[in-house]
Amino acid sequence: MTVTGGAYAAGMDRRGQKLKFAAVAVFVVLALTGFSTSRGHGSRHSGGGGGGCSSSSQNHDSSSSSSGGSSGSTYHDYDDDDYADDTYGDGGSSSTSTALRDATVELIDCATPSEAYATVEVTNPNATGGYFTVTVDFLDAGSRRVEQRSTDEYVAGNDSTTVQVDLSSPGVAAKVDHCEPEPYASAS
Repeated sequence: MTVTGGAYAAGMDRRGQKLKFAAVAVFVVLALTGFSTSRGHGSRHSGGGGGGCSSSSQNHDSSSSSSGGSSGSTYHDYDDDDYADDTYGDGGSSSTSTALRDATVELIDCATPSEAYATVEVTNPNATGGYFTVTVDFLDAGSRRVEQRSTDEYVAGNDSTTVQVDLSSPGVAAKVDHCEPEPYASAS
């Protein structure tokens, strides 16, 4: 009876180990295939909330469903898409919509010995305001550069403003014969 009971206990122990191994294997397989128990995608996706098995052939996000090829044969991490949507609002393309076109620059007055600055007019062609970097070359009588100076200036949308670009010191102004601003000021 003792031998039979020991063999029975050893068989049960092996069977318990096999069941533990099978449970771990099932968990690993489900984890690799995208099984989710705690996180739903909410109303953003057509699948609704809650967990459950998911595969790469399901349409979780209409913006990434037509990437070409067989959709069932490729893996796509949809959690990254949720992060991009939450961070940027439209999948990350919002930063390109804020780029401003260059402003135009026209010379009004050049520096003189008594005024160590050039005056230019900056016109912003954009609907929104922004800062623009204005650059002026101060040249001598032989058109050699005495100094090149830049300044950042805010210009309201669809507006123009007068900008003063200063020389480094009043003594330099005596060497300046004429000024040439760069025709465009880039958004800074």
